Amino acid sequence: MKNIFRIFAVVVLLTVISVPSAQAGNDERRGTAGASELLINPWARSTGWGSVNISNVRGLDAMFGNIAGLAFVENIEVAYTNTMLYGGKSGLTSGASINTFGLGIRVFDAGVVGVYIMSMGFGDIPITTELSPEQGNNGTFSPSYMTINVGYAHSFTRSIHGGAVLKVVTESTDNVSGSGFGIDAGIQYVTGENDELKFGISLKNWGPAMSFGGTGLSLQMVGTGGNDFTVETRQAEMELPTCLNIGLSYDFLFDKWDQKLTVAAGFTSNAFLRDNYTLGFEYSLLKRLQLRAGYIFQPGMWNNDAATAKNGICAGASVDIPFSKDEKTGITIDYSYQSQSPLKGTHAIGASFRF
Repeated sequence: MKNIFRIFAVVVLLTVISVPSAQAGNDERRGTAGASELLINPWARSTGWGSVNISNVRGLDAMFGNIAGLAFVENIEVAYTNTMLYGGKSGLTSGASINTFGLGIRVFDAGVVGVYIMSMGFGDIPITTELSPEQGNNGTFSPSYMTINVGYAHSFTRSIHGGAVLKVVTESTDNVSGSGFGIDAGIQYVTGENDELKFGISLKNWGPAMSFGGTGLSLQMVGTGGNDFTVETRQAEMELPTCLNIGLSYDFLFDKWDQKLTVAAGFTSNAFLRDNYTLGFEYSLLKRLQLRAGYIFQPGMWNNDAATAKNGICAGASVDIPFSKDEKTGITIDYSYQSQSPLKGTHAIGASFRF
């Protein structure tokens, strides 16, 4: 069985790192999905190498990348991350940011329950209308996006871990709102004498279509007889941005100073966008310092024809400070930077506590 998994892992790795010459992904459906914020990783630790750690993500970060990794929470983990999108207040979208809070608790010997809330805001946006297109004359409005995720991960054996997430997404302004729900599922397989080889696969954002409603979708009209009447705009439903992630990683271990170098590759098949290919590296020293970097490739990006701003170089670092000799309690501080061409870069900083 182990040999079968190893052969399969090698085949997957060759598939992931071999970029086909043909156009990848479903480019014809680009822009037709809703709730695109579900594709934004809100955690600083994993965005530091492009969310390539599908096979080896651990802790609350796993609730985005691959829920199976939540099974590695030892007792209780609490995490918070603030993400300043596209340069934050100095960027293209003034004040665009994400605040994320998560909690993971081991409830069984082999099972962990986790929950995290992601709140996305865009600052104050000037209101313009057909009759008053000038900015500053009509006040402002503040859209808000929120996603609530509840998940469970289980260790079936020492090598096989899996789980699922139920998510509820809401988007709203003062007079228009929409909501929907979806499911994530993932599995990780760990093998090797020192668990150095890992394989992971996750399906994200599978669920029914969502739509919007509210008074903002109605229009006051005047008939030919001078009578006022209200016209309701018929809204089309939008599918969730479903995607399939496949990842593979290998740890090179060094006895001196407890060093570890992890090489990871990932492939994302998007139902409504072009596919993404990611390669990343993470260096760990004494289990106290981690440095990581990655590169996200998207077909067309080198010809200035990228479908999204999620491409290019990313980098990050983590510092772990234990509070006890057994290191089961402590704090980890994370930082990441992601280039978002042609927009300004995204910065994220966060901290996680384990008890």
